[in-house]
Amino acid sequence: MQLKESLASGIASLTTRNVPSPRLNAEMLLMFTLNCDRAYLFAHPERELTLDEQARYESALSERMRGVPAQYITGHQEFWGMDLIVTPAVLIPRPETEHLIEAVIEAVRGGGQESPPHTNRMRMVDAGTGSGCIALALAKEFADAEIHATDISSAALEVARANSARHQLEQRIHFHQTDLLAGLKAPFDFVVSNPPYVGESEEDQVQLEVRKFEPRNAVFAGATGLEVIERLIPQAHAALRPGGWLMMEISGTIASRVQQLLTSWNDVRLIPDLQSIPRIVRARR
Repeated sequence: MQLKESLASGIASLTTRNVPSPRLNAEMLLMFTLNCDRAYLFAHPERELTLDEQARYESALSERMRGVPAQYITGHQEFWGMDLIVTPAVLIPRPETEHLIEAVIEAVRGGGQESPPHTNRMRMVDAGTGSGCIALALAKEFADAEIHATDISSAALEVARANSARHQLEQRIHFHQTDLLAGLKAPFDFVVSNPPYVGESEEDQVQLEVRKFEPRNAVFAGATGLEVIERLIPQAHAALRPGGWLMMEISGTIASRVQQLLTSWNDVRLIPDLQSIPRIVRARR
């Protein structure tokens, strides 16, 4: 079968099964199958797929139609300009999490307020690192910073370490298998985290493929969605130097309740995402 025919068939199959963005998904899975870029797809429409290529493409399409996220099929996701390995052991990095990195950059550069002193090497920790996307982005942006990353999951840390090696940052990031900040040597200038923040009561509102295929303990925090954040805030307060920053990704559903948990902190601010939904909370010790 020719490439253009395979692509058209893939788009039709995904459309029939109501897979979101069927063309994008069909193209992505075909690029993955052929190990090529999008330009190649459109430059070689008459190219004949081998029987093996066609079988692998159809297998990938079947997995996507079953609900498996495309990133778990291809094993890759881009974040902060880096191609990251992802497996079902880790949450798939989302574009909105990049707002967390932007908030850290703004704080370091001043943001109109006092920035951390630069006489000493900045120390940053990514609590609940998952794929390592936040820690890697921080290491990429702050070449002189000492970066730590924690996760309670050994499988997640294996992925994060692989990503750090992939981007030649393995000498820059210290990984720890621990619960949030337990056992880490303080003080830090920044505690950064994308913690689980969805409540089990909201489960029906979460996309089926997220509920079914992404690691549950990276999505759901407990009954209210605040359970992990309620533990992280006092740990961060103890781990931060005076004037240090806590930065967390949250949802609009819990934004006001998170603010209440931070009443004893300084400079508390909610930062919206591109849809004007509160997405990042930042606070100073």
